[in-house]
Amino acid sequence: MSTAETVIMAVFAACGGCVMTLAGLTGLRQTRRIERTGIWAWALVKSNPEARGEDPQSSRPLLQFSTEAGQVVKIGSPVPPTRRRPLRDGDVLLITYDPADPGSIVVHNRERRLLDYGFIAAGTLVLLLALVLVLVLVLVSRAAP
Repeated sequence: MSTAETVIMAVFAACGGCVMTLAGLTGLRQTRRIERTGIWAWALVKSNPEARGEDPQSSRPLLQFSTEAGQVVKIGSPVPPTRRRPLRDGDVLLITYDPADPGSIVVHNRERRLLDYGFIAAGTLVLLLALVLVLVLVLVSRAAP
């Protein structure tokens, strides 16, 4: 592989790393904003009739709650059920919703911050590796006669 091809590959990797990092930062920012400015509500877990054909353990149920304005909102759960924390039909969860957009919610004690931090770390690592690769290639090409 030539130096130019390697640099192009490193640039694409750096772009991918930037996208991963920005996705993680955006997720964290959204979660923090909703937690800070949102309104608490209790949501009822309902089975999702559209997901019946799928594996019941992996399908995400619906969450139904009422806003302060009295609007009933029914949305798909932003977090999947797990073995340790299943989301069974009829369970009640504490959520925080964005009053400007009730479809944006955070489920208490089920925030996926670890996933967001993972995206930030992986994206930063890919970006740094790409930059080191380009730096090494530049130094090697300058040292060559």
